[in-house]
Amino acid sequence: MAKKYIGVIPPIVTPVDEHENVDEKGFRKLISHCIDNGIHGIFVAGSNGECLALTQKERDRAIKIAIDEAGGRVPVMAGVMDSSTRRVIENTKRLEQMGDAAAVITPVFYARHATQDETVRHFEEISRNTAADLLIYNIPPFTGQTLTAATIIKIAKIDKVVGYKDTSGSFPEFQKCLSHFKGTDFVLHQGATNLAAASMLLGADGYIPSMAPLFPEPHIAMYEYGRKGDIANTMACNDLIAEISTIWPITKSQTASTKYALSRLGFFDKRVIQPTEPIQPDEEKRIDAKIEDIKKLIANFREVKA
Repeated sequence: MAKKYIGVIPPIVTPVDEHENVDEKGFRKLISHCIDNGIHGIFVAGSNGECLALTQKERDRAIKIAIDEAGGRVPVMAGVMDSSTRRVIENTKRLEQMGDAAAVITPVFYARHATQDETVRHFEEISRNTAADLLIYNIPPFTGQTLTAATIIKIAKIDKVVGYKDTSGSFPEFQKCLSHFKGTDFVLHQGATNLAAASMLLGADGYIPSMAPLFPEPHIAMYEYGRKGDIANTMACNDLIAEISTIWPITKSQTASTKYALSRLGFFDKRVIQPTEPIQPDEEKRIDAKIEDIKKLIANFREVKA
């Protein structure tokens, strides 16, 4: 089976209106902008998309809009993570009715995890109750559990589990997965942008950068150079992406900084969902200045490569 969910697949933000409902017009423009600029896929309703801050109705609506707007042009991954196996199964069943998308699943959260086997059983039960492709999502700060490489290898044997997104930041564990799954159809994505260059050079299938919609060119280039094993050009792209990543800590909330930066595309408002700390005017000015600096760096990068 050919790998489907590969490349640069950003965890897309969810534009919302003053009532904290999905801004459909702005969201559609953002998705098409990504696809038109070469982004390889869309990850909707992830943590960057404020999935758990949205109501269930609006979360489902965001996923449905993303699948519809993508229209089969690129694959869609959708977050169905929740606080129990039954709730995830219900989310996944609704996802199946919306169209073709992979279900992205974390360990359950707001739980006192006793063992890694809880999450293995979690995926086993979900697999028995869905026909959708399933992707493992390891994000310890939000779930309270860090999945080990050994656990990923166990879960990967479960029917319908096709890939893994690692945002644990534990590179040695990710390297174990890269080694174990080398030459197979199992997809490995790096979720930590600062580890993406090394991951691509070592054989990862892609990565999940939240700023890719704003600056798609260096992100796509790093993926392509990394897949070719071109160390020098991969690292040159990584230097640019590291500079882009300095936007995040300008505000108290990474969601607020990301959303404001992407709102500069002109498609939607910078609004975050309550009670997230909103961006301040001085922070906006600093991000504006940083974006202009990055544009110059990218222009210089193009000249060098021309």
